This record gives sequence, structure tokens and C-alpha cells, in this order.
Amino acid sequence: MNIGTAAGKSGVTAKTIRYYESIGLIPRAARAENGYRHYTDVDIATLRFIQRARRLGFSVKDVGNLLELWRDRKRSSASVKTVAMNHIGEIEKRIGELDSIRRTLVDLTARCHGDERPECPILDDLSGDDGRAG
Repeated sequence: MNIGTAAGKSGVTAKTIRYYESIGLIPRAARAENGYRHYTDVDIATLRFIQRARRLGFSVKDVGNLLELWRDRKRSSASVKTVAMNHIGEIEKRIGELDSIRRTLVDLTARCHGDERPECPILDDLSGDDGRAG
């Protein structure tokens, strides 16, 4: 099947498929006599795997590691779990950072009068001063 069909069946855009090929995440597709890329059902399964992993927030590097583990039928599930647990740790760190950002913004918006006055604690905080600039 050509790249358009592969994109439709996998849910990955043709541009992204070419990108994954260019970085070695997936092997370069075979070429048909007319020069067009030719994809197999195995390629589609691989692209779906990548798509699902990316939707779960795995980095391209981690997806590559997971693909290697997926293809290795002698792998230990402990290896896969380690990648997933590391990712959970990164997610929890980001959640903590986002929660801190949210608390700061909630505080700043609560302190902002939101009226016609020029004083604004939000802008003061962003500028790092006491509100005398600009």
C-alpha cells in the first residue's frame, strides 16, 4: 500500500511517517517500481504502536526503546515496565510543575482587581518588579 493508504490505516500522517523514517524510528519503506513507498501490514501495526505510545506521551527515544522491546520476543517484561515507570515519574514531575504554575496564576488572578486601574499583580509578577515599569 502507498503512504496515503498507510496513513489512513495507521492514523499517522504521511508527513509524520516520512519523519519517522528519516530519524530511523521505522525502517525506510520499500519502493515500488514506480518509486512510491510501499508499506506492509507489519508497517501499519508498527505505526499504530508508535501512535499509541506517542499519545501516552512517550518521547521519540522511549518509543524507539519500546519498539525494540516489542520486537524482541525474548525480552523481559521488567525492561518494559522500567521504561513505563520512568515515564510515570516524568509525568508526575510535570504534574507537580503544572500544579505550581496553576497555584501561582490562581493567586495572581485573585489579587488582580480586573478593573480600569492600571495596577496589575499579574504583569508585576511577570516583569519581576513592583509595578513601576511600563
